[in-house]
Amino acid sequence: MRSKLFVPGSRPELFDKALAGPADGLSFDLEDSVTADRKAQARATLREMLRGEQARASAKTLIVRVNAMDTPYFAADIAAVVQPGLHLVNLPKPESVDDVRSAVAAIELAEQDNGVTEPVRLLLNIESPRALRLAYELASAHPRVAGLQLGLGDLFEPLGIARRENAAIQQAMFAVRMAAGEAGVFAYDAAYANIKDDAGFRAEAELAQRLGFLGKSCIHPSQIAAANEVFRPSDAEIAHAVKVLEAAREADAKGVGAYVVDGKMIDPPFFARAQAIVATAKRMGLLPA
Repeated sequence: MRSKLFVPGSRPELFDKALAGPADGLSFDLEDSVTADRKAQARATLREMLRGEQARASAKTLIVRVNAMDTPYFAADIAAVVQPGLHLVNLPKPESVDDVRSAVAAIELAEQDNGVTEPVRLLLNIESPRALRLAYELASAHPRVAGLQLGLGDLFEPLGIARRENAAIQQAMFAVRMAAGEAGVFAYDAAYANIKDDAGFRAEAELAQRLGFLGKSCIHPSQIAAANEVFRPSDAEIAHAVKVLEAAREADAKGVGAYVVDGKMIDPPFFARAQAIVATAKRMGLLPA
């Protein structure tokens, strides 16, 4: 999921276009982009869309960002959108392990009520100082947690931290990536609000890619192409990874533990990275399955 496009849940006229578009994932939003008086209708519209054939047949990762657990909307959101077409619930503002476990319990109940047989997993937003401090605990609170998503706007603005302060961005990204890595889940990058700043979006995406993030959130279709390009393994990376795996097979046959590829010493961590690159390339159709 190199790119994930936010789609307001109150804008059903955008659904078909988004499903046919180039983003790897779609995050249908019931939170910030939907006013209180439209939440019920947006929820019902999403429920029907997710139950439809187009959603079930889509190759995209389908996500719904529900309202936070301390709002009067959360329970109804979960009951409506946990449908056979949904892959992830994006949970805003989790603050404790109990929050995560309570969200899982609500999802499990909705799965039973709605005939969902494939478990719906959680993407947790890290968007408060407490959540950043407890990121590993949140990520490891339950096997249903699939990933952590950084929310820099919510994290920085209340503290008066400039959204473009590179030192702060790097530290927040690194902390989330380490927590996700320890928990064995993916890390996903934040949205970038300045739609006209293509260079800024790309620079932030490139930093996230270098830090091992899976992809970047997009708030406008114009950002998708850059995210897809940045988070695609380069041809050189793919070629090197293939050579590493081929050399590994030869080394195993000879009983050799470490070996050299293109002048680089390869041992288990580099082999694991090569495996991941080849797997990603196959998923993207860049290598034969």
